Amino acid sequence: MQSVMDFLIEVIREPAIFLGLIALIGLLLLKKDFSSVVSGTAKTIIGVVILTQGTNILTSSIAPLTEGFNLMYDIQESEVAPALGSDTILSEYGTEIGIAMLIAFVVNLIVARFTPIKHVFLTGHMLFWFPFIFVAVGVENALSNTQIILFASIMTAIYIIVAPAILRPFVRKVTGSDDFIIGHPTTILSLISGWVGKLFGTNGRSSEDIKFPKSTEFLREISITSSITMFFVYFIVSLIIGFDSAAAAFETDQSIFIFSIMQGILFGAGLTILLLGVRMMLAEIIPAFQGISQKWIPNAVPALDAPILFPFAPNAVLIGFIVSMITSVATIFITGSLGIFSFVIVPLTITCFFEIGTAAIIGNGTGGLKGAIAGSATAGVVMILLVGISVPILSGTASDWIVIFGGNDFSLWSFIGDGIAKIFP
Repeated sequence: MQSVMDFLIEVIREPAIFLGLIALIGLLLLKKDFSSVVSGTAKTIIGVVILTQGTNILTSSIAPLTEGFNLMYDIQESEVAPALGSDTILSEYGTEIGIAMLIAFVVNLIVARFTPIKHVFLTGHMLFWFPFIFVAVGVENALSNTQIILFASIMTAIYIIVAPAILRPFVRKVTGSDDFIIGHPTTILSLISGWVGKLFGTNGRSSEDIKFPKSTEFLREISITSSITMFFVYFIVSLIIGFDSAAAAFETDQSIFIFSIMQGILFGAGLTILLLGVRMMLAEIIPAFQGISQKWIPNAVPALDAPILFPFAPNAVLIGFIVSMITSVATIFITGSLGIFSFVIVPLTITCFFEIGTAAIIGNGTGGLKGAIAGSATAGVVMILLVGISVPILSGTASDWIVIFGGNDFSLWSFIGDGIAKIFP
């Protein structure tokens, strides 16, 4: 029984296999011919792998910036987190995390089948990381193993059911359809961006309507624009901290100019690959999911990873990243100067790109270009405050993890979970 459960957990944690299996089931339920089933399943898996590799390239292209900002504000790495325990949680509570993940997913299927909340959370790796966070919260509150499983299962189920449903109207405004929604820890930041965008933005000029002179029309290509943007980000940071310090921070033997160019190109290549994977995967998974929706869960839609939204407003993604990096670093500087937190927070480049990049798309959907800028600027500030409230909650377990990947729903829901865990029987 344990080996079967371990296998199921491994399948769900692997996005390509998990979504490929969903596509296979859907195509079979639609009674497609053998060739169509094989083709649709294979293209879904390949599309997810392409998307994942694009994501990995993007992550590796922006990761060195964290150390650059650390140097800029004299942040010592040893000061970042008061405790390092995420590896221990993963190794000692892996079974509890897996059981909670499976229970939550089954509850999601039941709710989607029998209630008006019609979506299925299919972002496999997030199905793992949320119970990881809730298990850590349970450990922090000294719950027993049985209580931890129950608590993490309930909290994960609530999250994967409630969060995508809340964001659904905003996603619909961006895509113009209900083919899919977003199942990703961007929810709180995207909601804030959507609300701010509606308040300060206009429904006129979109981020995608930015006009370029004829001589610079090449900037319409997002791969080129993003490469140039990231080159300037790296080069400006290097100018501020000094080229020698930048070379040490970025761990490179190349000249900073060449290194900045290559990081920019790497970023553009990663974004191009990611968008290709998104288009390929969506072309297969959406029609295939209709089979499941028609036969088992009427009118249900898939809740998918945030980069699925990137092709709808790629300029907004870049705006969200750059603007949120500026406002979040400024917030780090202000909170550090005022001594608001008893620990140091580092710039969250990954959250700025993926979560707030998505939030900027939502802000653009509600308020156009001004909405994207105002929404992502606000989200950048909120992101740092969310890290600030969540690190103490996970100080003995996953604070090292949350300070890198938090500032989003992980942080918010660890705070919510902590309050519930304190009254847990």
